[in-house]
Amino acid sequence: MPTPDFIVELRQKIGQDSLWLAGATAVVLRDEQVLLVRRADNGRWTPITGIVDPGEEPAVTAIRECQEETGVICAVEGLAWVKAGAEKAFPNGDRCTFLDHTFRCRWVSGEPVVNDDESSEVGWFPLDDLPPIAEELLLRIRMAVDFDGRTRFVASQDSAG
Repeated sequence: MPTPDFIVELRQKIGQDSLWLAGATAVVLRDEQVLLVRRADNGRWTPITGIVDPGEEPAVTAIRECQEETGVICAVEGLAWVKAGAEKAFPNGDRCTFLDHTFRCRWVSGEPVVNDDESSEVGWFPLDDLPPIAEELLLRIRMAVDFDGRTRFVASQDSAG
């Protein structure tokens, strides 16, 4: 997965110190199915995710990443969940923490194809028959599916959302 240029430039200044980055997750729904990608770097199935570019709106990131990764055009219906993740350490030693914005999105047009080198497979999966997927990502999907117009968030260190 290519590292965005702005992060490469930051890393030249701060080395491998932890970065605080905004991320976006597009949970794209069509009928009773969700669009998933199999990541090329680790083989895991995920909804569409990406890093918000400087000055970019997170909802725009969700739409852009969906089109870049799958060729599918989606529309954002709402912000379902905002959640800070745990710090991640990458094999090269870089560290970062993501503030994820999970959006409920609807399919507008296009059929999924592997559209870049970040994914090895893409496809629609029935919500009641998903491939193995990390619990953290299942929770994002659930939050988007159950979205009732109210954004979920954690309001204290002791709360789960």
